[in-house]
Amino acid sequence: MKRFRYGHAAAADWRTAVAACLSQLDAAGTAAGENLGFLYVTDFFAEALPDISRHVAAATGVEHWVGTVGIGICATGTEYLDEPAIVVMIGDFPADSFRVFAAVSGAAQLQSLDLQCGAGPAGIAVVHADPLDGDIARQIRLLAKRTESGFLVGGLASSRNGNALLADVVEQGGISGVAFSDAVTVATRLTQGCSPVGVAHEITGAQNNIVVELDGRPALDVLRADVGIGAGEDLAQLGGQIFAGLAVSGSDTGDYVVRNLIGIDPANRLIAIGDLARKGQRLRFCRRDHDTARADMARMLDSIREGLYTTPRGALYYSCLGRGGALFGGKSAELGMIRDALGDVPLAGFFCNGEISHNRLYGYTGVLTLFL
Repeated sequence: MKRFRYGHAAAADWRTAVAACLSQLDAAGTAAGENLGFLYVTDFFAEALPDISRHVAAATGVEHWVGTVGIGICATGTEYLDEPAIVVMIGDFPADSFRVFAAVSGAAQLQSLDLQCGAGPAGIAVVHADPLDGDIARQIRLLAKRTESGFLVGGLASSRNGNALLADVVEQGGISGVAFSDAVTVATRLTQGCSPVGVAHEITGAQNNIVVELDGRPALDVLRADVGIGAGEDLAQLGGQIFAGLAVSGSDTGDYVVRNLIGIDPANRLIAIGDLARKGQRLRFCRRDHDTARADMARMLDSIREGLYTTPRGALYYSCLGRGGALFGGKSAELGMIRDALGDVPLAGFFCNGEISHNRLYGYTGVLTLFL
């Protein structure tokens, strides 16, 4: 099995961008047995994704394709954000080692989904989902149970022109992707974009997504104390900087999922978060900044690199729309860190409306997966 072939380009017309990608694929030579491709387009080309996927499949002879749409897409050392662009990556995988599955939605479909890869069960799956399709977090948990490892990687489409999902055909709604058997070896890691502020608190009062009390105190009083904003100071300065981190039940690594603060009620000293708040759950406030993001990215890259026994053949990277150059201090700085750590490994991915790792939906994270 060889290094994956890939190409990426920006152009006002999708045919021009595809031609540039195919030229780069051809320049990389040929690889016998190529049977699966990954295709990501920015949302400028969302409506053209069916035509793009058919064109690329015909030109390469690769039958199976998965991918989706993002406001930005990722390539080796390069990000394309808010501009018309395409990235294509194709690889060769052992026969019967993967299974592409079309979009499914709802508990009944997810629980009956067949992910068998030839004679073996699915070990892990790469998935893309429509963020508007019901309770996505629950659907991710259900789908993860269909894999032997309980592990998914992927992201939610981000688009201003329709959340198209590609799994051999283009659809909208649900979750689709590709499952791999244990014959395909991968390494995957997640990097958080936020750092905890203060200690973890117990939610002692809550209603739906409203946090009423933390440790028996008004939630807003605890927030003010943790971030150092006095009673007379303007709360507007919290916008885009402070978030709620909800502890992951059963995690032995202190893992947490980051959710937005979507409302503050100074009169009643309440806060609203972008998720269900449950009594007894642990919550700690988090701060997002350039230094924290770079430090945790470096930690993640060191961790995945130390575990490698061979040069990766290809990579997938799914990053939050709130990351990229705006957080890392310059265009393509985030992708540049991956290239600097791993070399010019072929890489494809997109900027998501939510990132998927293991059996959870995250925010403000980056999920890196290497094919070995």
